[in-house]
Amino acid sequence: MGAEPRTEVTGINHITLAVSDLRRSYDFYVELMGMTPRARWARGAYLSAGDLWLCLSVDTVNPATDYTHIAFSIRSGDVPEWQLRFADADVLLWKENTSEGDSIYFLDPDGHKLELHAGNLESRLKSIRLEPYESLELFD
Repeated sequence: MGAEPRTEVTGINHITLAVSDLRRSYDFYVELMGMTPRARWARGAYLSAGDLWLCLSVDTVNPATDYTHIAFSIRSGDVPEWQLRFADADVLLWKENTSEGDSIYFLDPDGHKLELHAGNLESRLKSIRLEPYESLELFD
């Protein structure tokens, strides 16, 4: 008998965010963040950004109070433009960047913690090789 095929998660399928006001959140993600609208209905919307599928769903909102957040990729050279765009739109920031790569930590209209990050897993791993986290164990 052969070995059983390995089952594994192959990536993120979609992210759903509870929103209290669909129009306000739709405008935030489409007009301010530049996501592409794909579908909208009375209590929700599907948006895309690259390969990301984002669902906005009207519900009672209870954002995480811990460090849990969603990070979106941007180009490093675009950080100043994003900072100005967010300042002009009175977007609230929730954290200052202290890690590798340029990041902007901000809140959406319902208080979901988000981040724009210029970097990727490889650039982060390279940086922690130079300045290791406490009890760091690398697998490569």
